[in-house]
Amino acid sequence: MGFLESFSDIRTLLKNIDLDALGKLSKKVDLNRMMGVVSKMSEEDLGKMLKFMEAGSGKKKAPPVVNGDFYELSATLTGEDREIQLKVRDFMETEIRPIANEYWNKAHFPMHIIPLMAKLNISGLTYKGYGCAGKSALLEGFVAMEMARVDSSISTFFGVHSGLAMGSIYLCGSEEQKQYWLPIMQRMEIIGAFGLTEPEVGSGVAGGLTTTCERIGDEWVINGQKKWIGNATFSDITIIWARDMADNQVKGFIVKKENPGFVAEKMQDKMALRTVQNALITLTDCKVPETDRLQNANSFKDTANVLRMTRAGVAWQAVGCGRGAYELALKYTLERKQFGRPIAGFQLVQDLLVTMLGDLTAMQTLVYRLSQLQDSGVLTDEHASLAKVFSTLRMRSIVDHARELFGGNGILLEYDIARFVADAEAIYSYEGTKEINSLIVGRAITGESAFV
Repeated sequence: MGFLESFSDIRTLLKNIDLDALGKLSKKVDLNRMMGVVSKMSEEDLGKMLKFMEAGSGKKKAPPVVNGDFYELSATLTGEDREIQLKVRDFMETEIRPIANEYWNKAHFPMHIIPLMAKLNISGLTYKGYGCAGKSALLEGFVAMEMARVDSSISTFFGVHSGLAMGSIYLCGSEEQKQYWLPIMQRMEIIGAFGLTEPEVGSGVAGGLTTTCERIGDEWVINGQKKWIGNATFSDITIIWARDMADNQVKGFIVKKENPGFVAEKMQDKMALRTVQNALITLTDCKVPETDRLQNANSFKDTANVLRMTRAGVAWQAVGCGRGAYELALKYTLERKQFGRPIAGFQLVQDLLVTMLGDLTAMQTLVYRLSQLQDSGVLTDEHASLAKVFSTLRMRSIVDHARELFGGNGILLEYDIARFVADAEAIYSYEGTKEINSLIVGRAITGESAFV
């Protein structure tokens, strides 16, 4: 290059350079040294440096919307069903999220939300008639997911009332019982609970129920205890399952809270689902009229029909808990800065986020198909059990990774994720442990029962 060409290039450079910016830069770095380093860089390295510098200047690109529904499954809902899903989401975000940690920490239930929840008109969502909407099991699953996405305690409260309690009456009650109880329960004018588990009988409840009932004239006398009964400290009615001393078959009863001989004592010091009011129920010569016996509950098979229906809902709850944890973690990594940048930009963080999203998406597609089977009337115990096993296992993994991404802040309640980690442990255990549900599936695929 000749002298004149070099001089022309320098003159062009001086015309275009921002001398003020150059002056400011000279106060921060040694320009001669910087020019020497830059002149020795390869074109590839120069390109990377310029890209990095351009990313750090000017307007920052807005991050993607935090959305745990990566495969857009909610887009398959009808317009009306999608509105219901979003209505529930809005309720959970505006009414529940601001108070969730406070009530969880105090182990109290926010009674004031019951009339607000009643306005959603979603109790008994899948039941036909009796003031219920007759919607799909798929929509009901999305509702359970939306609740657990914010607070698994509220999702559990609703599942006990709308699923276990109302479901027992819907599946096992006489027409007269359904006509009387279901409309007022649908409006949440009275709240229900479900009493099956006992202090010494959990997984073995099918053959080992110790609570007994005996018919004397037009009354039944019930004796025994029930444990872990959600809602029971304040519920108006509790569905109590007891073994008939005459024929050794399991019967179901609608027991009112004012029934003589019925006492519900709040269980204390739980580490999970603290907002849920679990009770130890003691029934001492508790008298229940024949009219309050579930007329179509004549064996444990009838009880199992209720559990099969609600176990699918628990799988959806696990999805909601996992989704809530994933979305909290993703949002946190976009906001939390270390080494001068959001931690979302680090490779190990992204690897964990993608692992969580993969688990979550697998769970979502599994329970989506599960609800389709339920809507088609071909749902089996093993279908529900496999979904419960897989979803709760993956949920545990997701909340564990989420807690890891929060670092030390993950153990502080104010960041929410600690509540999700604790609540996941309860969801993992109730409605059938991993081992029991695995044996249900194992029996179906091998034809051999491994139950003791």
